[in-house]
Amino acid sequence: MINHVTLSVSNFEVSKKFYTCALEPLGYRLLKNGATVAGFGVEDIEGKRDFWIKERKDNVEAHDLSCLAFTAAKKESVNDFYQAAIQSGGRDNGAPGYHTEYSPGYYAAFVFDPDGNNIEAVFDDGSVERSEI
Repeated sequence: MINHVTLSVSNFEVSKKFYTCALEPLGYRLLKNGATVAGFGVEDIEGKRDFWIKERKDNVEAHDLSCLAFTAAKKESVNDFYQAAIQSGGRDNGAPGYHTEYSPGYYAAFVFDPDGNNIEAVFDDGSVERSEI
């Protein structure tokens, strides 16, 4: 089980604003707010404060992360994530919808964050049959 993930960002304030807005529909809140590090989660306890950003100290432009996916409780949360992410500076990388290439009920949306990382919200719709999509 993963305890937390930390993502290096090139512009801390821009990224903090982006993630605060984009993750709110998924139940995430900004829980720790330092000068160069911010922690997000659903509760302010270890293991539930599971996503962090930190200011990058160098000028590295390479993206080692292929995708960072957050779980959504329902399809509407995926839609809300996508809208919030776009409105707060994210770029479209796949509008909300079923992505059957992953599984029949894989409902997701994809955006690029301010640093170009692929960020995703996904709802696993177990009620969807292969023939319904």
